[in-house]
Amino acid sequence: MFNEPTPLKELMSHFPQAGEVIWIGLRTATRQEIKIVEETYARIGTGLEGDRYKGTADSKRQVTLIQAEHLAAVGSYLGRGIIDPVLTRRNIVVQGINLLALKDHRIQIGDAVLEMTGLCHPCSRMEEVLGPGGYNAMRGHGGITARVVQEGAIRLGDTVTVLKTEQKI
Repeated sequence: MFNEPTPLKELMSHFPQAGEVIWIGLRTATRQEIKIVEETYARIGTGLEGDRYKGTADSKRQVTLIQAEHLAAVGSYLGRGIIDPVLTRRNIVVQGINLLALKDHRIQIGDAVLEMTGLCHPCSRMEEVLGPGGYNAMRGHGGITARVVQEGAIRLGDTVTVLKTEQKI
């Protein structure tokens, strides 16, 4: 028997526009500076080449993404302007797409395909790098974690496109 999608499921599958990659950073070592790059390569099982984090094939935190719009929100909560993405220690900053709406979706960024695996909650380091209240300013604005499901290059300026999911019969 074919199950019609519910109206809510249909609403959750509509995205008004594609996003864009505006910043890429690699964490080369624990507590070391972020290496800002123009491109990287996403590998299944290990995430981004050059990033210190080496997950396993079933790891849920191979790549971290944050919205540029949230950098402004966090800065506002701290009483200052847009915060530098380096301070968040995330891998990829995108603009123009709501990352939190990607639950149960896969996204294509350049040649790579990622799937959202969860929220990227702030750690105590946010208090250290952002100052008093940094942890709470980041709560709900830390971005998402993702797993690589198709390897490929990711570059500045690449579009972030939500892939259509297959209907289950």
